[in-house]
Amino acid sequence: MFKRFFSPATLMILLVGLIGLGLVLYAWRLPPFNSTVEMTDNAYVRGYVTTLSPQVSGYVVDVRVADYQTVTEGEVLVKIDDRIYVQKLAQAQATLASQKAGLENSRQQEVTAQANIASAEAAVTSADAALTQARLAEERQENLARNGVGTASIQEQTSAELQKAHAGMAQAKAALEVSRQQLTTILVNRGSLEAAVSGAEASVELAKIDLGNTEIRAPGKGRVSEVATRLGQYVTAGSQLMSVVPDEAWVIANFKETQLEGMQVGQPVSITVDALGNRAIAGHIERFSPAAASEFAVIKPDNATGNFVKIAQRVGVRISIDPGQELAGQLDPGLSVVVRVDKASKPRAN
Repeated sequence: MFKRFFSPATLMILLVGLIGLGLVLYAWRLPPFNSTVEMTDNAYVRGYVTTLSPQVSGYVVDVRVADYQTVTEGEVLVKIDDRIYVQKLAQAQATLASQKAGLENSRQQEVTAQANIASAEAAVTSADAALTQARLAEERQENLARNGVGTASIQEQTSAELQKAHAGMAQAKAALEVSRQQLTTILVNRGSLEAAVSGAEASVELAKIDLGNTEIRAPGKGRVSEVATRLGQYVTAGSQLMSVVPDEAWVIANFKETQLEGMQVGQPVSITVDALGNRAIAGHIERFSPAAASEFAVIKPDNATGNFVKIAQRVGVRISIDPGQELAGQLDPGLSVVVRVDKASKPRAN
């Protein structure tokens, strides 16, 4: 009776339809195939790839590394001809020495000026004593003249001596003021000399920096990329010489926004690496992107159109590689991976 209503062809079509429906439900994780495990193959290994460029111009005189070589922090990778920069440093040091000599001369002038002030003060004291003596002599002659004892010539002489003493006092005070002004001038000029010394010291430091920049050193431990510079090549500031890739790596997985519900920082992650024979590496969620990937695009999508189709956006999730795994050292930035997160798992405690 069953065969009366369903022919073999009809049964085959129904069977194929059921299988197709099952595959669709499984692919979209719909009941009864829904799962707490979220997976994405839109994931890549990332790392701190540092592009090295010189800060000075010159001819390359030494290239000490080859393509993909392992380097250590501070190791010299490329050396630029430093003869010009050595001479610039010597010139800056000579200018500094000259400026320091000028400053030292100013200090010596200050000592001399202070000695001149002391001498002028002594001269004022001497002139003051001479003035007092001349004034007393004149007073005595005036008393004698009133008593009819003194002579006119002697009185005129004492009066002249008093005027001379006044003039000597004025001259001594003027000389003292000149000495003080000379000291003030020296101290005022001291500021410009000290500024000149500071500027010369800065020039020396800049020359040292330029000289040091003729050696391109590795910023950290890692491996270099293809070496783009060659012996004898003229390079300028900003020229790309090579890149250094440190050993530290992590994974950026771009999940759909519909997959994020239930994901938490610290949850364990399984990372399958294509380049390592699909072997798995353990990691955990470190943090989530603050915005969807479309927000960081150069040309952002314009959804204010008449024919709008809702598209699930991708959100970046940074995944840390758990330490102590042998395969972790073979992760190179740029490799594609497959990431699986079980949202039912408990986050790792910090």
